[in-house]
Amino acid sequence: MRLFSILLSVAVGAVTIATSAQAQNYPWCANFADGAGVNCGFSTYEQCMVTSRGSGGYCTQNNMYEPPHAAAPARHATRKRRAHRDF
Repeated sequence: MRLFSILLSVAVGAVTIATSAQAQNYPWCANFADGAGVNCGFSTYEQCMVTSRGSGGYCTQNNMYEPPHAAAPARHATRKRRAHRDF
């Protein structure tokens, strides 16, 4: 029973760690001065500039950005009509 508990704990831990990381999908990237790094987590140019100005960096558009897809319009339920037979 103890071995089962240990194996179950290891399996749960492995599944938790193995979940895939999601990339940030925002339109603006801050490029920090002296190659300190890039952060593509900004919704607006102004937000990006406020963050990067402190380090002497600059902002560019994220060329990997994909805007969210619009939801499909809701379909109304249609009634099924019975075919009338003439005998």
